[in-house]
Amino acid sequence: MKTFTRLFTITLLTINLITINFSFAQNGDPPPPPAEHGENGNQVPGGGAPVGSGLLIMLSLSTAYGGKKLWDYQKRDLPE
Repeated sequence: MKTFTRLFTITLLTINLITINFSFAQNGDPPPPPAEHGENGNQVPGGGAPVGSGLLIMLSLSTAYGGKKLWDYQKRDLPE
């Protein structure tokens, strides 16, 4: 029974790996650009969404997280 289970597992894993490999290889032609692309010059990818405020929020939160970790590290009890 162990031999059958091991053989079945290896066979199933091999079939899955081959199937996944072939499924990624099925690329078609890329879609055409949207109709408004290039009318008034090339448009920015992403529609020109502002990034500055999100970047500021991410930096401030990561700084606060790092400060908290440093505070906890300094306040821990050292064994003597």
